[in-house]
Amino acid sequence: MSNRPWIVDDGLWELVEPSLPPWPERAPGPRPVSDRLCLQGILYVLDNDISWQLLPPEPGFGSGQTCWRRLGRWHEAGVFDSLHRILLAKLNAADLIDWSRACVDAPHPREKRGDATGPSPVNRGKTGGKHHLICEGNGTPFKVITTAANVNDVTQTLALVDGVPPVAGRPGRPRRRPEALLGDKGYDGNPNRRELRKRRILPVISRKGDPNIAGLGKLRYVVEQTFSLLHHFKRLAIRWERRLDLHDALVSLACSLVCWRRLKKHQP
Repeated sequence: MSNRPWIVDDGLWELVEPSLPPWPERAPGPRPVSDRLCLQGILYVLDNDISWQLLPPEPGFGSGQTCWRRLGRWHEAGVFDSLHRILLAKLNAADLIDWSRACVDAPHPREKRGDATGPSPVNRGKTGGKHHLICEGNGTPFKVITTAANVNDVTQTLALVDGVPPVAGRPGRPRRRPEALLGDKGYDGNPNRRELRKRRILPVISRKGDPNIAGLGKLRYVVEQTFSLLHHFKRLAIRWERRLDLHDALVSLACSLVCWRRLKKHQP
């Protein structure tokens, strides 16, 4: 992998560019920085966890304010969600998505401020938030939800399942439902089990007060691996974006990058 992970290679740019909203032809002010350079500036911040004001001008990214505004504009246009769906479809077409099971989890919170934050139950009540993740059997991220730190994991189970985007890439209708959902005791709840069965998803969730389901940990390790990959992007490890929409934009972009790197790894 390149020692400059913020560089956008040609293959990724070919997927991103068609989704970008056009720039107004008669926009006032100087000629805008190119979209590709702006995206590289966003990736630089995502990978290095620096403030937008400290984005170096030498590579031609433009100012941090330029990249920050472009990030919000692209998120509003659904650019990163669209990129994520495209890459999931390519992974599905290459038979790299395991629909036999999906895994859910939410690690200890590390976000510090902004919307969707609350008193952390694991950090002496300090304000924070956390990520809730659902991934497929190989660890490819399907959906991430950001909530306050004091939101119980079980309350996000159905939101994660219903948030899985329709994944094309194979004959027939796009698929959205795994065959089974694996979760620890934090997701134990009979109402959710009933709703999952209505969706024809088998709940494989340990019950509180009972021993853990044998072998469940060996299947669920992929969700921890995926969290590690996402939080390797230092801007996500600790949340500094006050605006939830901008934080979600970076999360969606990070999910897309994880998918892109997995696809490249298996391409001849």
